[in-house]
Amino acid sequence: MATLDNSAKSLLEKSYPQVKDAENDPVKASSAMFENAEYTTAEKTEIEQWLITAHHIASSTEDSAKTAERLSTLNTHLSTRTTLLGHKPSIADVAMCARLAPVVKEWSDKQRTGDQGYHHIVRHLDFVQKADMFGPLKLDDSEKVDVNPDKVVSPIKPIDAKAEKERKKKEKVLAAAGAESAAAAAGGTVTSAASSDAQNAEKSKPKKEKTKDVGEKVANAVGAEVSGVSKKKEKAPKQQKNAPAPEKPLSPALIDLRVGHILKAENHPNADSLYVSTVACGDAPGTENTSEYEGKVVRTVCSGLNGLVPLEEMQGRKIVAVCNLKPVTMRGIKSAAMVLAASPRLAPGETDNHAGPVELVNPPAEAEAGERVYFEGWEGEPEPVLNPKKKVWDDCQVGFTTTGEKAVAFDPSAVEKLKDSGKGTAQLKTKQGLCTVKSLAGATVR
Repeated sequence: MATLDNSAKSLLEKSYPQVKDAENDPVKASSAMFENAEYTTAEKTEIEQWLITAHHIASSTEDSAKTAERLSTLNTHLSTRTTLLGHKPSIADVAMCARLAPVVKEWSDKQRTGDQGYHHIVRHLDFVQKADMFGPLKLDDSEKVDVNPDKVVSPIKPIDAKAEKERKKKEKVLAAAGAESAAAAAGGTVTSAASSDAQNAEKSKPKKEKTKDVGEKVANAVGAEVSGVSKKKEKAPKQQKNAPAPEKPLSPALIDLRVGHILKAENHPNADSLYVSTVACGDAPGTENTSEYEGKVVRTVCSGLNGLVPLEEMQGRKIVAVCNLKPVTMRGIKSAAMVLAASPRLAPGETDNHAGPVELVNPPAEAEAGERVYFEGWEGEPEPVLNPKKKVWDDCQVGFTTTGEKAVAFDPSAVEKLKDSGKGTAQLKTKQGLCTVKSLAGATVR
């Protein structure tokens, strides 16, 4: 397996000889090692991601700052999990054990369990070495990490994840309360504990009081005199409907374009024409349709670039991503963004046979993941999610092009609804400078 180092391969060969026939597929290898475990699509992706981390973490070529960052991220991840996937064993746990055991053996007690120690990494290694679920793991005594509970220097700090969970819970309660207040102010129906209490109180009224209330309602309705109550019907004021928000005029600024950093790219397991990339786009933790990879919030992005852009060119590079298209599932994997690329513009009547060439859009080298990318002169706030029915992307994309200087640009004259805007061609840029392609001029960009 390309992502396993020699120590992990050696351990697997000794402990799980049945893996030999599946040595090029981490998921098949995990299934061969742990016959009772079933893995979801997300878990299969996670296994491969952790294998990459295991291959690189604390390597001799990695600087101390990067090693500390990776170890801290791993330690935090394991603080709420028994295994790397949560509770299921996988090949990733064995690979991580093989990679880190020699490192942890050299740690002092303070490095292992001091105030800034890696308690959960040590606990995970000890678990993999001893747990029955990893059964035949064959580690020589010299390879095992000796874990002594009596040598814990500092107790484990409280898990931040719990505090974060409580914070989100409170936010939901406050949001619900705010919605109820707004509904009440607008004369709407309030479905809350308070309204439930009011309904219960109504049910508990004495029968006579209820009858009187009914009589008053009838009196209000027909102007009659009931139980000594004489009232005329009063017209209730008409409820003011909330006016719909004015529709924003068509503009490429409605499209959420950002700098993306591809942390990993691989072939799609179910489609020969697709790549699956793990891309950091500057999203906040907990953002919908994101996950965490190597301590960063990331999106999974499927792109039809397989065979058009070499896979090695996709690795570790900066790109421009469209981040507010509605996510789509592509052959079993949900894609939460789109990678911008340029290709030759078709002549009238010409058929697109997807033969290329294709060039990825390059943001300035200094740009950071998540930075806003915009067409100069069309600045504005993008929509949270583009409504497919309004065809903002479809209408604007026809104006995406490249100039003679290979800069990406927007030509409003090519957009039917914007051809009379009076604006000229606008270049795509970040605060550091222009976004460009390698060689294609007059190309279409999508």
